[in-house]
Amino acid sequence: MPTLRRAVQGFASALLAASTVTALAHSAAAADTLGSAAAGTGRYFGTAVAAGHLGESDYVNTLDREFSAVTPENEMKWDATEPTRGTFTFGAADQIVSHAQSKGMKIRGHTLVWHSQLPSWVSGLGAADLRTAMDNHITQVMKHYKGKIYAWDVVNEAFQDGSSGARRSSPFQDKLGDGFIEEAFRTARAADPDAKLCYNDYNTDGVNAKSNAVYAMVKDFKARGVPIDCVGFQSHFNSASPVPSDYRANLQRFADLGVDVQITELDIEGSGTAQATNYSNVVKACLAVTRCTGITVWGVTDKYSWRSSGTPLLFDSAYAKKPAYDAVLAALGGTSGGGDNGGGGGNTGAACTVAFARTADWNDGYNGEVTVTAGSAPISGWTVTVTFPAGQKVTALWNGSASWDGTGTVMTVRPTYNGNLAAGASTSFGFTAAKNGTSGTPTVGTCTAS
Repeated sequence: MPTLRRAVQGFASALLAASTVTALAHSAAAADTLGSAAAGTGRYFGTAVAAGHLGESDYVNTLDREFSAVTPENEMKWDATEPTRGTFTFGAADQIVSHAQSKGMKIRGHTLVWHSQLPSWVSGLGAADLRTAMDNHITQVMKHYKGKIYAWDVVNEAFQDGSSGARRSSPFQDKLGDGFIEEAFRTARAADPDAKLCYNDYNTDGVNAKSNAVYAMVKDFKARGVPIDCVGFQSHFNSASPVPSDYRANLQRFADLGVDVQITELDIEGSGTAQATNYSNVVKACLAVTRCTGITVWGVTDKYSWRSSGTPLLFDSAYAKKPAYDAVLAALGGTSGGGDNGGGGGNTGAACTVAFARTADWNDGYNGEVTVTAGSAPISGWTVTVTFPAGQKVTALWNGSASWDGTGTVMTVRPTYNGNLAAGASTSFGFTAAKNGTSGTPTVGTCTAS
C-alpha cells in the first residue's frame, strides 16, 4: 500500500504541479463540548451536582462549560426536603436550580419516593398516614418547582436485585403494597402536568429478571393509562458489572412501549482505552435509540464521585479531560475544544494548533495533509478529528492511527510515533480519500494536546 500510495501521489502531484496548495486554518467548531455536541443530536448531556461544590471555581467552570442538564445529587431527596413532617427545606436544592436556570440547563428532579435517605419519621407511620404523607410530599415538592423541572424520578429503585423480579421491601411496599408506585405517578401528574414522570433503577441495563419486572410494570401502566413518560437506567458499570451486550436492545424494547429512556447516573470504573471504549459504547447505544433523550453522568470529577477510588468519571481529580471524555465527545459527533483541558486546575498549558492542505487532487480522489504544531509548551501527544463529506472514504493513512464514529464520517487521529513535540515544533499526518462523487473538502477539528 505505501508503494501504491507514493505512485498515486507522484502521479497526482505531476498533474497538479501548477496548482496552488490551499491551507485551511481551523476555525473552532460549535459542537466542542459535551452539552453542545449532544444538542446536535437532539439530546441533553447532564451531570449530578452537589450544592456544596458550587463555590469551587474549577467545579463550576467545568459544569457550566460542558453540561446542558443537572440532577441534584442529594438535595431533593426526602431527608433533605422534608426532614420533619410538614416542614420543607429547599435551600440547597434551590441553589442548584437557580444556577442551572441561569445557564439555560435542563433540570432532572431526583427523587420523590425512595426507600433510602428517608427521615426516621416516615418509617414509623401507619398505612393510612404513610399514604397521606407520601402524596403530600410529592405534591409539595413538585409544586415548589413547578415549571422548572424537565423530568422527575418519581419512584426510585423499587425492585429487588436477583432472579425473583419481586418488589423491594420498603415502608411504602410493605405498608401500601404494589399500588404505591401507581399512586405516586398519578399524584405526580396532578401536581405538575407538564413535567415528565420517570421510573428510575439500577441493574436494569440489560435484559434480566429485574428489568423484565420493570418492563412488565411499564407495559401495564401504558395499557391502563397510568401516567408514565420515561424510564431511567442508572448505568453504574465496573469490571464485575460491565456494559451488557444487549444494552441497546434493552433500551429499545422500553422505548417501543411508548416511553422515553434516559441514562440517568452513568459512571464507569476504570481508566484509559478500556474505560473510553465503554463510555463510547454507552453513548452510541443511546444515539441508536430515537427515544433515548439524554445522558447524565453521576458527577463532574473523580475526586467527588461516590466511587472515587474507581476513577469512574470523564474528568480526573484535577479536572483534566480523560480519554473517556474524548471518546464521548467523538461518539456525539463533536470536536475537541483544543488546549482547554479542564476547569482550571487541570489545565497543564499543553496546546496545539492544526492546519490542513489538500496536497494532490485527481478525478476520483485526493491527498490531504494535516500539520500539528505545539503551542508555547512541549506536548507528549495530540488528537485531531477530521470530518469528511458524506460518501468520501479514506483509503490510506500515514503518520497516525485512526478510529471512526458510528456514522463513518468522523475520523479521530492520534500519533503513531510522532506525539512528542517541543514547544513550537510541528509534525504531520496525511491520508488519501476516495471522492465517490463528492469533491468537498473535509473539516479539520481542533487539536487536543496532552
